[in-house]
Amino acid sequence: MLDPKRLLDDLLGTRVPGTQGDVRQGAGKAVQMAKDNPLATGAIAAVLLGTGAGRRLTGSAVKLGGLALVAGLAYKAYQNYQSGSQPAQAGAPSATEPELLPPPADTSFHPAQAPQGEDEFAMTLVRAMIAAARADGHIDAAERERIGGRLKLSGIDADDEAFMMAELEKPVNVDDLVAAAATDAQKVELYTASRLAIEPDTRAERGYLDMLAGRLKLPDSLVDHVEATVSEVKV
Repeated sequence: MLDPKRLLDDLLGTRVPGTQGDVRQGAGKAVQMAKDNPLATGAIAAVLLGTGAGRRLTGSAVKLGGLALVAGLAYKAYQNYQSGSQPAQAGAPSATEPELLPPPADTSFHPAQAPQGEDEFAMTLVRAMIAAARADGHIDAAERERIGGRLKLSGIDADDEAFMMAELEKPVNVDDLVAAAATDAQKVELYTASRLAIEPDTRAERGYLDMLAGRLKLPDSLVDHVEATVSEVKV
């Protein structure tokens, strides 16, 4: 049975596919799996993108489930934006590893506050990540076959694999994605999830993220903070 929150965990690499535990709980097993099958221990987004998405989450980010991770990053970026601080420069050295926490329960960023329910919003974030992964327009029939083979090797659940392959067949509908963000907080989260899915190294990828930010009506300075916050937790 399709579980949107589990699939989001897989996409972000906060769960070891084929197990019931997260990356931290399954650390020992993950080490062995990494030796036997590297695809089983990385973010499934890397499977979608092949090369550019190969950067992984690090530190405290992998300790959070997918929904809490996206919400935590979006909340942190929003708080920094609200404070009027300047976003950190990508790649700038940091004296300490940034601690990432889930957003407070009484804020609209907390997953439990999703008006449409956690599962439905998790599905929206999954679709947003898949749409971002397709931004360069290179997923043709041969590429879909390659992705299908990699998904099987990754250990992802069969229902989740079937869903993702079906999504790759559908045209990207940005109108539906934008409409599915029911609150201002969810708009920030949707952009954050999209940015987590890719490294915008091409004009098409950068153009897609810029277009999405515009459609979500996110201020440029807030987008800059999301970019900086995501960059802090990816290596």
